[in-house]
Amino acid sequence: MASDDRSSTPALDPARMIADARRAFFVMIGALAAVWLIQVANWAGDYRLTQDFGIRPQQLGRLGDVFAAPFLHMSWSHLEGNSGPLFIFGFLAAYRGVRKFLGLTVLITVTSGAAVWLFQGADTISAGASGVIFGYFGYVVLRGVFDRNLVDTLIGVVMGASFAYILTTALPGTPGVSWLGHLGGLAGGLAGAWIFRDRSGRKAPAATASVPGPARSAHADLLKELDDLGI
Repeated sequence: MASDDRSSTPALDPARMIADARRAFFVMIGALAAVWLIQVANWAGDYRLTQDFGIRPQQLGRLGDVFAAPFLHMSWSHLEGNSGPLFIFGFLAAYRGVRKFLGLTVLITVTSGAAVWLFQGADTISAGASGVIFGYFGYVVLRGVFDRNLVDTLIGVVMGASFAYILTTALPGTPGVSWLGHLGGLAGGLAGAWIFRDRSGRKAPAATASVPGPARSAHADLLKELDDLGI
């Protein structure tokens, strides 16, 4: 008896997507609130937290500071410049699942911090969320390709085209910024798009090839996804 192949390509669930987006929104609001509260304490203490927990390259005893540095900033203007991109790219990275997003954040924090700790000048100190921002950017741009998700691919194309200019600060020799941290974060985000790709499978099993009826085209899949989203 022939089987029905309609369940082989799972439909998007708008209610679940809205719920995931809501969770991502509150996660990023909470993250920004934490960063701003830490900045208040840092500012009140003459930025002693940045001195004590910022990344100091090649100092083995300070290696763990790669996890603290993204929460610390050098000034209010530094924090203000990072807050908008952190929320935008963080939300887009998180709305497909907060658990996956947390794993991605750890990966990006490690790759960005390690690049600074290993290769930056030993007489420097680095802090700030910009490396994490670059990681989220790389992840958002590439995620849809590895997930074979047409909506996320379109989002990646739009964000990549709109914010491609920020890649200039990930180039060697960029003055006034930790370009190594930016480059390390970007590499972590691009790797994360592969590591945390959707493995649930969206293709129909080979056995359904014998089911009568015309094969669904890529164009039809796109229209269905957009229709499920209410677009």
